[in-house]
Amino acid sequence: MPKLKRSGSGRAATLADVGRAAGVSAMAASAVLNGARTSSRIAPETRERILAAAARLNYRPNAAARALANRRMQTIGVAGVFAGGELNYYFLELLNGILAAADQHEQNVTVFSLHDWGGDAARLQGLCDGRIDGLILVAPTLTRLAARHLPDHTPFVALHANCALPDVVNIESDEEHGAYEAVRHLIALGHRHILHLHGIRGLVGPERRIQGFKRALAGARLPFDESLLVPANFDRQNTRAAMRDWLGRHAGEPLPHAIFAANDDAAVGCLEALAEAGLRVPDDLSLIGFDDTLAARTTVPQLTTVRQPLPAMGRRAVEVLLDRIQHRDAPVAAEGTDSTIVFPVDLVLRASVAPPPVIQRLVPVARIART
Repeated sequence: MPKLKRSGSGRAATLADVGRAAGVSAMAASAVLNGARTSSRIAPETRERILAAAARLNYRPNAAARALANRRMQTIGVAGVFAGGELNYYFLELLNGILAAADQHEQNVTVFSLHDWGGDAARLQGLCDGRIDGLILVAPTLTRLAARHLPDHTPFVALHANCALPDVVNIESDEEHGAYEAVRHLIALGHRHILHLHGIRGLVGPERRIQGFKRALAGARLPFDESLLVPANFDRQNTRAAMRDWLGRHAGEPLPHAIFAANDDAAVGCLEALAEAGLRVPDDLSLIGFDDTLAARTTVPQLTTVRQPLPAMGRRAVEVLLDRIQHRDAPVAAEGTDSTIVFPVDLVLRASVAPPPVIQRLVPVARIART
C-alpha cells in the first residue's frame, strides 16, 4: 500500500490525496465519496480501502463536487422584503417552521433580503444561479407579468402571495374568515363602535381583512362607514404614528369601544399610542390583533388575536418545495385548477379584550407625547 502523505500544512485533503493513499484514481475516489458517475464498477474491497483512506486523511467531501454529481445543492432559499429596523415577528414565525422542516430533511437554508418586490424582481434571476435548489418567496407582491421572468429551472413556492403566480404554489391562511371571527367576537361582547387599523389598500391581505370586518358588521346590522377604517400599516412604528394622529384629531370625542388591528405588530404600536394618551386596555377600550406572533404573547396585557399557524405554514412550504424539486418537470397544477393551499385560522382569547365599559370615555384632550 502506498505510504500515506500529509496533504500539506493548512491544506484540506483532496480526492487526489485519497486516491493516492488508496491506490486508485481520483475518479474512483470521487465515485465512492461524492457519488460521481463512473463507467467502472467499484469492488467492495476497493470501496472499503477508499473510505479508510478518507478517514485517515480527514477528507471532507466537496459540496460543489457533490452537487455536480447529484445535481442538488441540498440548499433551499428564502427571499423576502425585510426593511426597517424593527424585529419582523411574522417572518421569524415562518422561518422557525422553515428551519425545522429543513433540518428534518437535511437541507441548508439561505436567506436573501430584497429591497422591494417591484425593483428586485429581476434580481431573483441572479439568486437562482445554482447555489440553491428552490426558493420560498415570503409575502411577494410580484405581479403576474413580473413573475413571468422567474427562471424556469428553479422551483418556487410562495407564502401569502399577493396574486396567483404562474407555476408557483401559494400557501396562505383564511384571512377574511379570521377578521370576521375577531370582529364578531367583539360584537358578541357588546362592542358597537369598532375601528379597524388596516394595512396597505390594494394588497390582497389587507383587503381580505377589511372584507371580514365589514361582513361581521353587516351580520350584526351595524352601520359601516369609511371613518371606521384607519390607514396604518403592518408595522409597529407606522401604526403608532397613525394612532397618535387619530387621537389628536378626535380629542374630546367618544372613544371607540374596540380596535381591530391588521396584525400583532400594528396592535403593539396602537397599544403604545394608547398608553401615551393615558388610556388602558381593556379598561377603556379593547384591542385585538392578527397573527399570534411572539409580540402578542409578550405585551401587557397579552393580546387577543387571530392565530395564523405560521410555523406550520413554513414547514409545509419546505415540504411542497422539496416535492417540486424532486419532480421539477411536473406542472404545478393543470390549467384552470387551483394551486393554493389555505390553512385555517383560530381566535386566541387573551386579556386585551373585555366587555365595553359602562361609561364610555372620551379621547383625552391632553397632547400626545412625541418620541
